[in-house]
Amino acid sequence: MIKGIKHIVFDFGGVLLNIDYTLTEQAFIALGITQFSRLYSQLQQDNMFDELETGSIQTTAFCDTLRKLAGMPLEDQDIIRAWNAMLLNLPLRRLQLLEQLKHHYDLVLLSNTNEIHEEAFTRIIYDEHKTSIAAFFDRVYFSHRVGMRKPDKEIFERVLQENHFLPEHTLFIDDSPQHIEGAKKLGIQTLYLEKGMTIEEHVFRSKTNND
Repeated sequence: MIKGIKHIVFDFGGVLLNIDYTLTEQAFIALGITQFSRLYSQLQQDNMFDELETGSIQTTAFCDTLRKLAGMPLEDQDIIRAWNAMLLNLPLRRLQLLEQLKHHYDLVLLSNTNEIHEEAFTRIIYDEHKTSIAAFFDRVYFSHRVGMRKPDKEIFERVLQENHFLPEHTLFIDDSPQHIEGAKKLGIQTLYLEKGMTIEEHVFRSKTNND
């Protein structure tokens, strides 16, 4: 851990919730949207996905756009199922880790997400653990609810200001390099969770090895 940290801001997908982008790509290819990888990836995405993540468009408009791209009369439920295919599970060990960290740090969740995914991962976490992700954080920021998204400085500024965090005492953990760079510009301490790394094995292991 970086010294002097009092507050930790966590990304959600890829840091807490296990995700696999290729499953969504494969699901859309199966529906006939063969160019999906050019529209959406972890590093960049079409404006439509930005608009979905900031709440500028809703589920109906999202499905309509993808139907046009496919040139096929796809059902909303099939599009939503494909879009949610990337969402996997949230290991119990990570929730236990968050419970431990709450005794030492202020915890905030900051996620680029959308109303479709929020409904799906809320159900996943409840089915697995009979709880909600919000129960483990002092405050939760979902991009589609606040109308801003990473890596734009406005959303980081909002988190700092509303929670009275000093950037030098704040650690931001994310698995997307562009989001890490956005936080660094404001002087926030950062930790880039590279592929294959997990918070329980590579970041906070010393704090949780006594079980």
